[in-house]
Amino acid sequence: MSQTQNNFPKLHNAMWPGLVGKGSPGAEPCIDLDTMLDLTTKAEVNGIKFDGVDIFLFDPHISIDVKEDELKAVAEKIQSKNLMIGSVVAPVWPPTGGGSAMGSDEERKNFLTQVQKACRIAKKLREIGARKYGIVRIDSACGVTDWEKDPKGNTKKIAKTFKEAAKVAKDHGERLAAEGEICWGGMHSWKYMVQLLEEVGQPKYVAFQADMAHTLLYTLGYNAPEHRIVPDKFHWEPEAFHNAMKKMTKALRPWTIDFHVAQNDATVRGSGSHDKTGRHCLATDPNGKLNIARDAGYWMRDDKGKATKKFKHICWDGCMFPNEVMMKQQTWNDILAAMIQVRENHGWKE
Repeated sequence: MSQTQNNFPKLHNAMWPGLVGKGSPGAEPCIDLDTMLDLTTKAEVNGIKFDGVDIFLFDPHISIDVKEDELKAVAEKIQSKNLMIGSVVAPVWPPTGGGSAMGSDEERKNFLTQVQKACRIAKKLREIGARKYGIVRIDSACGVTDWEKDPKGNTKKIAKTFKEAAKVAKDHGERLAAEGEICWGGMHSWKYMVQLLEEVGQPKYVAFQADMAHTLLYTLGYNAPEHRIVPDKFHWEPEAFHNAMKKMTKALRPWTIDFHVAQNDATVRGSGSHDKTGRHCLATDPNGKLNIARDAGYWMRDDKGKATKKFKHICWDGCMFPNEVMMKQQTWNDILAAMIQVRENHGWKE
């Protein structure tokens, strides 16, 4: 790489692909945190390595009820590998101890309890110097079918829960980012996502996490045909694609505080207990519909094409990759190469 290479945003790898869609009956086994860290650490392209990791606060990686001394030990392990910790995922879903954000009082209480525990951990990681940037990730933890029974009422319930979560985040000096995926009720289209964020009305504390694989499906109207942006007879014509991306990102970019680099072949996939959502593909997948290095710019640049410098770090998300693929070192070298190109195209130097 040239000596003028950008050094921001920092390049992170997600640890949760070792857990999401895995470990349940009939699914592949989980991949432990140490293995995920080793695969990340060993990745190298022209002398450049990953700068850090984003983590999932759930067993068997890091328990949401982790004791302080155990958390310090994990943080020291990660730092010893020359990696920083960025964003953390709060386990807000019913199977992980949380509850629906539009559910009963008890379910909403469980949701908020998980947010509180995640914010506590995130704050502690900052205090011990293992984390200097990043957000706490949430979503509505409810399905689209249940949400559709009362769209307006359920969005108001989710917004109420998110407002309470915002207070928790503020008390801990944290920010929450809701990840836009087609599988989460009230967040399953770009318009419903904006409506929810506006209903919450707390942009300093509750905002948006964009994932390139998931948001591509927003333009196609998966799970919300009424909000499809591309034409009905769409065959990936460049002009229609770019117009759709511009329209979607113009609406969501002002809310976006966390960004996932990813590839998608415009299909959906579920695994284990995880509902069908945007299919994450390998960075080199010939069926991928995104030009990763180019299309990341829709999120990392403003309407006039100027780099926003909003993200101190960006993270690769490869959820539900088969274990065989994840255990190949070349997989992570290819991913790192794609991340480096994104930074070269849209990052900056400090």
